[in-house]
Amino acid sequence: MKLLRRRFLHLAAGAAALSAAPRIARAQSYPARPVRLIVSIAAGGSQDTIARLVAQGLSEKLGKQVFVENRPGAGGNLGTEIVVRAPPDGYTLFLANTSNAINATFYEKLNYNFLHDMAPIAGIGRSTGVMLVTPSLPAKDISDFIAYAKSSPEKINMASGGIGNITHLSGELFKLIAGIDMVHVPYRGEALSYPDLISGRMQVLFGGLAPAIDHIRTGRLRALGVTTRSRSRVLPDVPSISEFLPRYEAVAWYGVGAPATTPVEVIAKLNAAVNSLLLESDLGERLASLGVIAMAGSPADFGKYIVDETEKWGQVVRAADIKAE
Repeated sequence: MKLLRRRFLHLAAGAAALSAAPRIARAQSYPARPVRLIVSIAAGGSQDTIARLVAQGLSEKLGKQVFVENRPGAGGNLGTEIVVRAPPDGYTLFLANTSNAINATFYEKLNYNFLHDMAPIAGIGRSTGVMLVTPSLPAKDISDFIAYAKSSPEKINMASGGIGNITHLSGELFKLIAGIDMVHVPYRGEALSYPDLISGRMQVLFGGLAPAIDHIRTGRLRALGVTTRSRSRVLPDVPSISEFLPRYEAVAWYGVGAPATTPVEVIAKLNAAVNSLLLESDLGERLASLGVIAMAGSPADFGKYIVDETEKWGQVVRAADIKAE
């Protein structure tokens, strides 16, 4: 893992060390044709929405179309493998996401090593999650919830959008830090769990903020806390879980990657374009409305974040003994 950290930092240093004239010339000639952005889930949903917003913005910045290509399958591994096997010329990009950090440990065998085979380009954002409970649950805050779970562990059914995804791992991290147990009930997608959560068949879900917001505002579900370290401006009165459990943070994140040996001058140009979109356009505000916190930075910044997330979720997967089916 230390070698992989150094590799990410070396990539950024290499971009800065290139002689200026050749670098500028190569960057100016890119792109000469349309660019595809691979998304490893089906069309629809927040991840796909974010990809399309970024693709639209990059098309305007780069002067060539950037189009989204959805390649779902195998828990996100199919789309990832397509990218790492693609020519490293900057014309196949990837919407890197939390699943890539989780899958490194969740799957015993993969046909690629994400940290080795994917070059980080730029972070896009970190998505706020929310701890939702059915209104019939007596717990009014996280302290109440933990006390209730310790006294009645068999009465807490924890829904998720599927084994090994961020909705599942967010709950497992909560269990580990709070020292409680809950019965995990996976669904084929987060949205399918909502009817059972509203009716009281399920007691808790660590879900996405965007799909939950209407249920929270209408009182169909109660929000006990958000999963980011700071409160969300979308739900300013809802505390962060970390206010009760200081070590807790669980977010879905997104960024742009490319095959590992993509030229550093191309990576630098794309990094500048993504950062410009986040800082100088209305994309940051549009993401904020979805509960996504922009995370502009260098390729090395994004690379370090991926390494840290891979280590973190690997520890949770091992501690909870979670295995791919």
